[in-house]
Amino acid sequence: MYAQIIIDIVHENVARTFTYLVPPGMALEPGQRVRVPFGPRQKEGIVLALTDSCDLPPDKVKAVTAPLEDYAAVTPPLMELAQHMAQQAHCPLAETLRLMLPAEMRGGRVKIKTQTVAWLTCPPERLEEAIAAQGRSQKRRTLLTLLRDGEKHPLEELAMLVRDPHQALDQLQEAGLVAMAQQEVLRRPGGVSFGGSNQDYPLTDEQRDALEKLTAAVDAGQGAFLLHGVTGSGKTEVFIHLVRHVLDRGRGAIILVPEIALTPQMVSWFQARFGPVAAVIHSRLSAGERYDEWRRIRSGDARVVIGARSAVFSPVENLALIVVDEEHETTYQSDRHPRYDARDIAAWRCRREGGELLLASATPSILSYAKSRRGDYQLLEMPSRVFNRPLPTVELVDMRAELETGNRSIFSRRLQTALRDCVSRGDQAILLMNHRGYHSAVSCRACGHVVKCEQCDIAMTYHVGGRDQLLRCHYCGAVKPPPETCPVCGSPHIRFFGSGTQRVEEELRKLFPSTGIVRMDLDTTSGKDGHAKLLDEFRSGRARLLVGTQMIAKGLDFPQVTLVGVVLADLTLNLPDYRARERTFQLLTQVAGRAGRGEKPGEVIVQTYKPEDATLQSAATQDYNAFFEKEFQRRRTGLYPPFTAMCRLLVEAESPPAAERAAAALYERCGALLREHPEWKKRVLTLHLDQPPVKVLRGKSRWHVLMKLLSHPDADAFCAALTAMAREGAKGCEVYFEYNPSTMM
Repeated sequence: MYAQIIIDIVHENVARTFTYLVPPGMALEPGQRVRVPFGPRQKEGIVLALTDSCDLPPDKVKAVTAPLEDYAAVTPPLMELAQHMAQQAHCPLAETLRLMLPAEMRGGRVKIKTQTVAWLTCPPERLEEAIAAQGRSQKRRTLLTLLRDGEKHPLEELAMLVRDPHQALDQLQEAGLVAMAQQEVLRRPGGVSFGGSNQDYPLTDEQRDALEKLTAAVDAGQGAFLLHGVTGSGKTEVFIHLVRHVLDRGRGAIILVPEIALTPQMVSWFQARFGPVAAVIHSRLSAGERYDEWRRIRSGDARVVIGARSAVFSPVENLALIVVDEEHETTYQSDRHPRYDARDIAAWRCRREGGELLLASATPSILSYAKSRRGDYQLLEMPSRVFNRPLPTVELVDMRAELETGNRSIFSRRLQTALRDCVSRGDQAILLMNHRGYHSAVSCRACGHVVKCEQCDIAMTYHVGGRDQLLRCHYCGAVKPPPETCPVCGSPHIRFFGSGTQRVEEELRKLFPSTGIVRMDLDTTSGKDGHAKLLDEFRSGRARLLVGTQMIAKGLDFPQVTLVGVVLADLTLNLPDYRARERTFQLLTQVAGRAGRGEKPGEVIVQTYKPEDATLQSAATQDYNAFFEKEFQRRRTGLYPPFTAMCRLLVEAESPPAAERAAAALYERCGALLREHPEWKKRVLTLHLDQPPVKVLRGKSRWHVLMKLLSHPDADAFCAALTAMAREGAKGCEVYFEYNPSTMM
């Protein structure tokens, strides 16, 4: 027997299978990980196929050294997915296979955890006699008494009750009264429990109608749905009922959430209903936790997976359902090679494995909602909140008028009054400021110079931490002290302007010195379980005010929140991106939905310097359909997605001239391709060479070749050629092909 093996090396020179002999007595199967001799070293690989014959001379075929597990780590559907992704990305199969496994498995970086356990082997009828026979050894008598329940007890547990029990246990084992052995211990993600109820809630008519259509599709083994439900309409309860239906039929499900911040709450809800059948996968788990959760999924002990983007690759057997919650979020797109969109992967898996795809959002992406109108997805609407609770009232406050009347605070008088009323009632409030730090930029009042990161073409943000005051780049993480004089003209007139979450928190503490305040942004949630601990602080009521960036704007359910304030709504509205209006509407609608989810009604105050803007007006009325029609027409007029595809070849290099030369060469090659293929040229509306808005990032100069393509098979062929071109790269440069990237910055 011979094995065709993919070696775990990402390089074009080894991007093929290698033939190895399967030694007599060794059983292997496709998808299994093995250790094999490769050159002078031992390398890991994955069995792609098994054959009975081999064309190579026997002396040229080396033998497999050993299997790394006694099961196939990569299941057949995931093997097919890895091959599909490798073809799409024109990359080595070894690179996409790595996505299917926990990174910690490679190179043996994580091991199975074990502990010593002890249990009683003495017959119950002889136990009292055995205890009496221990003479003056109180320690041995106590241990026998503790073990009389017949259970296996960890040595660590016994050591908490009996000081240094090791020698006494050895003596009892020699006497044949006790046995000891190593037992595997599963590392389960801990963190803070959100106390989810294990009781099902009665469904509304809207929830029931949606569930009936979804369960019918699960039973049919196919279907793609877009669930458009307003904030607070009970979409999660529909997910839970649908998952129970899936489990009752012996099948599995994956629930994707866009942010790690949402994972603890969702996990608590699902674990309360389904217990250990629910597993969690995300990047904040320890290496051991992630490995053990993956093994629980692979063995079938866990059949429901909740997690962020990478959870879409979970080896769920007999997959019946993938839910993509908050489907509009850009975090489902990976910007690391091989690039992928978790929504596309979910759709592929559902088609391949006979499952149902369910996208859900209160603010669906323009592309997804357009697909539902075209018939690609079946649209399900839930336009009402549960228990007939009203949507919060939304008020736009003109900050220009605040300045005219002398209010220089970052809070309008209207928001300050609402905050005082909220705190005095004992309610909770959420404040959104979608920029972390204290000041958003530092500039010179004499010459206008803005202090930027030396590695990135980005203004550095002023941060305050204890006694430290520093400037931080939010792209590469570089830090430096703020200048005392202008580095360009030498002027001492340095000005700090703009606001961030740190400043909002400080101003709140001045207004409410005795009120608990929690700040959630990347600076405060970096530690293990950082999100969960802060959210628990707020959920428990120990903190009454929550300040944060967009990570607090969606999915969270706090019944005591009656007020939401948006400190500056214009931040995302003015970005140089054709999706700026869409993302602003989504952000405002989502954060507004955090208010009034309990018995008390909610109010939302949005501070802006442009209250007349149509996007802000639509968000204020919570009218998604009105916004969609306006934005859809704007996209049609400007020929933006979904009417076209925005693509680019992005070049990054440490040498600015090298980046420019490589991008210019790619631009010329694109033009040559279009001249060679006139049918492709018909589908290309624009093609030009330019620098992105962020010209330097993490020390690398950036150029891109921008394209706007019509949707057509000819355009798909052009994209395939561009993908291959990107894989070829350029000397001294990194080249990426991006199709409708999450950002054009």
